[in-house]
Amino acid sequence: MKRKAFRFLERLRVRWAEIDAQNIVFNGHYLMYFDTAVAGYWRALALPYHETLQDLAGDLFVRKASVEYESSARYDDLIDVGIRCQRVGNSSIVFGAGVFRAEQLLVKGELVYVFADPQSQSSRPVPGALRDVLHAFEAGKPMLDVRCGGWAELGADAQRIRSQVFVDEQRIPASLEWDEADAACQHAVAYNRFAMALATGRWHEHVPGVAKIGRMAVVRSMRGSGIGRDVLDALMRSAREHGFHEAMLHAQITAAPFYSRIGFVQRGPLFDEAGITHVEMTRGL
Repeated sequence: MKRKAFRFLERLRVRWAEIDAQNIVFNGHYLMYFDTAVAGYWRALALPYHETLQDLAGDLFVRKASVEYESSARYDDLIDVGIRCQRVGNSSIVFGAGVFRAEQLLVKGELVYVFADPQSQSSRPVPGALRDVLHAFEAGKPMLDVRCGGWAELGADAQRIRSQVFVDEQRIPASLEWDEADAACQHAVAYNRFAMALATGRWHEHVPGVAKIGRMAVVRSMRGSGIGRDVLDALMRSAREHGFHEAMLHAQITAAPFYSRIGFVQRGPLFDEAGITHVEMTRGL
């Protein structure tokens, strides 16, 4: 089992509470590492777990979990936990797992899940749509379709995401969230392979040559999966194709590190917008 065999790897750091009297990770914690990585695997598939399984009228139950120990992880180690779909049967899905410290395999395992009725827990055939997504991911195919267009085309999905994130979660008044600029903006919405809208953003002309990006929002369960970067890249590409040479945005202070990693630079002091601390940031296109 090699690290390169996994398209998805979840990075974790060994915590003090996870080591035992031998000063190594207690053996049972590796199952927790596997489970944490499986949750990340679903985000890599761009599938919100609960919503997806609800739509499929089923759930996944562990039938068998096996672990083989090659070496030990220790306190403060950075480890990468790989998950891959090895086989999809009639009602079962088999995942392989590996825990790596750099290229060294420490622990390997296998998890067998059964797709079943959530109430009776009686098995059901794995839906074809889920089977197709698993096979496509392991074949290296993209999980997202980011579409750019006007409000008439994408507004309904963009509005639903923004309502969840800004109005419901962040308690921004709806009267501040919706403005006349939506009708003139170019919008981007990211869809998964089940056509679920997961993230959105928009841009419009700020001053000649400068596009203002805003209303960047990702549904809660997909944050940290890279979808926000995909939407931002699509918006910047769209603005560049329209002849703009610079992008600017008002970043919530908690999101500023995300934009900094992409090359945006802070300009000016912090300021308050809708009761949330923001900073202006710019980047060339």
